[in-house]
Amino acid sequence: MGFLWSLIVGGIIGWIAGLIAGKDIPGGVIGNIIAGFVGAWLGTLILGNWGPHVANFAIIPAVIGAVVLVFILSIILRSFRRADRS
Repeated sequence: MGFLWSLIVGGIIGWIAGLIAGKDIPGGVIGNIIAGFVGAWLGTLILGNWGPHVANFAIIPAVIGAVVLVFILSIILRSFRRADRS
């Protein structure tokens, strides 16, 4: 049950990051979960493990890390789309 809870919280973190960034995350729900997990890892790596915790996620650093990840992904995907048009 703990793994399922982690998937749900990771998906919510990814969804919130997409809303804050104003960008859609490719892959839908799976993309949100991946962005939540990778963003949580990135956020705790950069900002540390502070703030409220839910399902072993430090929520504030996880959301900040996921927003950074979404911005980076949107820039990379935009450059690939431009290269395809050329």
